[in-house]
Amino acid sequence: MSEVTEQQSVIRVREALARLGAQGEVRALDDSARTAQEAATALGIEVGQIANSLIFMADGEPVLVMASGGHRVDTMALAAMLEVNHVDKASADQVRSATGFAIGGVAPVGHPEPLRTVVDIALSRFDEVWAAGGHPHYVFPTSYDELLRITAGEAAEIGG
Repeated sequence: MSEVTEQQSVIRVREALARLGAQGEVRALDDSARTAQEAATALGIEVGQIANSLIFMADGEPVLVMASGGHRVDTMALAAMLEVNHVDKASADQVRSATGFAIGGVAPVGHPEPLRTVVDIALSRFDEVWAAGGHPHYVFPTSYDELLRITAGEAAEIGG
């Protein structure tokens, strides 16, 4: 990803967070946070506090799932919750098309169009959770309640 694209992605997230009245500020990490474990290690927190932004295709439509870093998404349960027939993990091209971000840096906000969003109830165990800031080296703190609000998300158990 070029430097200009990196800056544009992060700026887009910062602007979206400000527009939505979010409290946390996007910050740079010294090392990549492409995985929940990398992000948790860099921040000195539990992996469960990482709100992974995962894109799934639900009957062909993109859905954002904000999963606790320690969880795997149960696609059968997700399909039932969404009342669709089929849920698959999105391809890299589908992720970029739906969100405008590359895998590893998908933020919960700042997408070209609003996405139906599901937020893992497991994130509610923590006072503070961290999400990607538009690039693998950027993250921001938020709370479970704020994450639900800024994404217009639906709370659900997504797996374990």
